[in-house]
Amino acid sequence: MKRGKFFGIGVGPGDTELLTIKAAKLLKKINVICSPRSAESKRSLALSIIQPILDGRNDVYEILDPLFPMIEDKLALNTYWDQAAEIIAEKLVKGKDVGFITLGDPTVYSTFSYVAKRLKDLDFEIEVIPGITSFTGCAAAAGISLAEKDEIVVIVPKVDDRLSRILEYGDTFIIMKTSRHSEILEEIISKDKRDKSIISVQNCSMDDENIFEGFSKDKKYLSTTIIKFDNMDK
Repeated sequence: MKRGKFFGIGVGPGDTELLTIKAAKLLKKINVICSPRSAESKRSLALSIIQPILDGRNDVYEILDPLFPMIEDKLALNTYWDQAAEIIAEKLVKGKDVGFITLGDPTVYSTFSYVAKRLKDLDFEIEVIPGITSFTGCAAAAGISLAEKDEIVVIVPKVDDRLSRILEYGDTFIIMKTSRHSEILEEIISKDKRDKSIISVQNCSMDDENIFEGFSKDKKYLSTTIIKFDNMDK
């Protein structure tokens, strides 16, 4: 029996209409959809984004929803990724294609990569369907450019002392999930005396999207801050 193919499918930042045509076509026919959850009680946001596509299907498909908790314990996380890869492999050996849906793009800070490495080691065929990233979606929503000419763009997944060391070398900084470290972020940025603009976007492209100047101070998980320095001061 021919083995199935494993797909990483980027579903964009939140709005179903921001799905690529290729992703939508695949989601209309793929056998199995893997939609990880961050907690037992939480429904996958990625799944809610593609639900209108699934509602239009008239065939039978299966949804896998492995648990990928938001923890720092690497040993525990490896166990969760191993378990997910094992479940997916069981479907693939039966000849079923499996699509792993992920917010934004599968190649940018996605748990898809951890599972894909394991399945690649088992010689399964893998294909990545790119999606609109959260930060390009945020820039578009805010009506700003991320980079012009030879400006350097830096993506920061976690704010710590590394940001202080590289701040002078970048022109645009994209700070992911800023609700987790807004105070230290403000402290670091305030030390740079260049003129700057600071735009934050919460829940990009969703019904409750919020765009404002300055830093995000509440605890909304899907918060991104874009800091653009005036390179005329360099």
